Amino acid sequence: MKYYISVLILFVLFSCSVPKNTDNVKTIFQTAAEWRPEIDNRADAVMVYGTAGNPSDSLRSRMFENRVASWREKGYETEFMTGIAWGEYEDYFTGKWDGKNHLDEGQVQENGDTIWHGKMIPYIVPCKDYLGYFKEKQIKRVLDAGVSTIFLEEPEFWARAGYSEAFKKEWEKYYGFPWRPQDSSPENTYLSSKLKYHLYYEALKDVLTYAKQYGAGKGMDVKCYVATHSLLNYSQWRIVSPEASLASLPCVDGYIAQVWTGTSREPDYYDGVYKERVFETAYLEYGCMESMTAPTGRRVYFLTDPVEDRARDWNDYKRNYQATFSAQLLFPRINHYEIMPWPERVYCGYYKTDDSSNEKTLIRKDYSTMMQVMINSLNKMPVSDNQLSGSQGIGVLMSNSLMFQRFPEHDGYEDPQLSDFYGMAMPFVKRGVPVKIVHMENLGYKAALSGIKVLIMTYSNMKPLNGDSHLELASWVKKGGILIYSSRDDDPFQSVREWWNTDGNDFKRPSDHLFSLMGIPSGAPEGLYDYGKGKVMVLRHDPKEYVLAAGGDGLLIDAVSRLYGPGLKFRNYFYLERGPYIIAAALDESEDETPVVIKGKLIDLFDPDLNIYYSKRIAPGSQGYFYDIDKAVNAKAGVLASSSRIYDEKVALNSYDFVSKSPVNTENVARILLPSCPESVLIDGKESLSKESWDKDSRTYLIRFANKPEGVAVHIEW
Repeated sequence: MKYYISVLILFVLFSCSVPKNTDNVKTIFQTAAEWRPEIDNRADAVMVYGTAGNPSDSLRSRMFENRVASWREKGYETEFMTGIAWGEYEDYFTGKWDGKNHLDEGQVQENGDTIWHGKMIPYIVPCKDYLGYFKEKQIKRVLDAGVSTIFLEEPEFWARAGYSEAFKKEWEKYYGFPWRPQDSSPENTYLSSKLKYHLYYEALKDVLTYAKQYGAGKGMDVKCYVATHSLLNYSQWRIVSPEASLASLPCVDGYIAQVWTGTSREPDYYDGVYKERVFETAYLEYGCMESMTAPTGRRVYFLTDPVEDRARDWNDYKRNYQATFSAQLLFPRINHYEIMPWPERVYCGYYKTDDSSNEKTLIRKDYSTMMQVMINSLNKMPVSDNQLSGSQGIGVLMSNSLMFQRFPEHDGYEDPQLSDFYGMAMPFVKRGVPVKIVHMENLGYKAALSGIKVLIMTYSNMKPLNGDSHLELASWVKKGGILIYSSRDDDPFQSVREWWNTDGNDFKRPSDHLFSLMGIPSGAPEGLYDYGKGKVMVLRHDPKEYVLAAGGDGLLIDAVSRLYGPGLKFRNYFYLERGPYIIAAALDESEDETPVVIKGKLIDLFDPDLNIYYSKRIAPGSQGYFYDIDKAVNAKAGVLASSSRIYDEKVALNSYDFVSKSPVNTENVARILLPSCPESVLIDGKESLSKESWDKDSRTYLIRFANKPEGVAVHIEW
């Protein structure tokens, strides 16, 4: 009885005192745990994960309302995240919700096996009953608890699935004819993936529309986001998801770009070599996610993870975290971030010290310090009008249908590790060209092709979902755009039953429809064609040929160079300034192996000691992240960089005060700009002045102390 009374009290408290969500939330993280001092990372908001909580926790700790309250008490905005394609929904699967067992609604592969995310957690075919359960038991409960920001993550349908009775019923309902096994033909593979795509598009539309309507009835302005891997990663991992199409739905306010070491370390081909290229892949993944949202005006949070799902060692995590973190900062119009998923595994997980050792330890102090310097810098990361270094205006076209041809393979068709995409993009990324991804689904937005001078595309690995995109492309070329179409057009998916060969259309290939709009003959031979003020270059090579063999990209590089003109420059680095922050990456596998040299009065933000450098060399294959002291926002006194979050700053004539907060068991290192050498430094009231910590040339003072979630008070006089 006491338990039920406490639940009632909690609901009353939530309904009477709900924190006001604002647009000031820049940094977020996700956790299924209650607040604990070890994971108090001081982001703006916490996404409390799942209504069921962690099964290993106590009943009280698992209760959603208790977990929300624990974070609110510590000053966090509270939001909600849960999986849409899987989750701790045992009451639905086992029939406790409606008396019917629903385990047969899991995604099933050809051999009859269900694809599981965990024990009693199948990947789900989103049927009507499931969506009814989800709205009532998940969304309604969360909104009743006063949480008005919802993140639904990973709407995933495995390409190898499509054999369950639930899916067969959805097939017949959608197509109007009996189910066909996807392994029997390229057309059935394409149709199967197209249906999977449609099912999660409609599922999210249904659930998020309900969330907004139910919330509005309670006087709440509900914000809804989809947390998803990039289209590149889902295509590589052979997963189907609605991706870019969601950005135009009025019920979707934006995305989390779930890009991290685990996705970006997926190997790819370049110059005939198959290997991990974490920085370059991350750059393209983030670019893919920016392309999904920028033309629509939706918000996107960029995610990085200091660890990852797979067990590695701390050196590996640190190296690749720096690579992905640097890549995300190269998009100057994005300044919202998920700083980490699962802080409990970052701060409390045990991993190998290095690749050659079996000893496992908690996160090293040098790594946790560096990581916290990095994530706290994101709270001040400005949007910038500066452009990333390199020749602007080269774009690569992609479509959601990238996911439709991945599994199974037919008639000898193969696209190793999505090489038909990477063959168009990687040769330019490796030459320091900031390639822009363009989503075909967004071509109806004027901003989609803004700034694009040369657009590279293929139908070797994807197909257009409708003819409207061709009208947009033809119009763009007519006004002066340069289109490079590179494809042999001989893959077995060219003739699937689709819009270009049905309902009055009789085109052998989708490219023939595009060409017809510009007066180019069907099956156009390789060559250059004029249309209006623009040009179309047809190359009869599949883009994978540009990366699968050493030196294979010469044809593409030559074509783009000739059409782009003399302004196209190649280099072995990327460089961007965002306010006082400098991000640089030196590229390996380049003709130029010269290290990149960054000069200035610099705090190295990858250095856990926050040392000052006046010149820093970045070797090929590595990245740098710096604070330029000469561009400090604080003209008189202020913390420039810190492994804690700074609160309650007060600058007086001869003093500076602030409070520093960060997780327990971590060390704070902070570099502070001051008018002159301090005469007194009080840390929690204790004199801690060290003249050796003063750097005269930079006018900065370095402090160190153990972090406390409740805060450490610092008072400095000069």
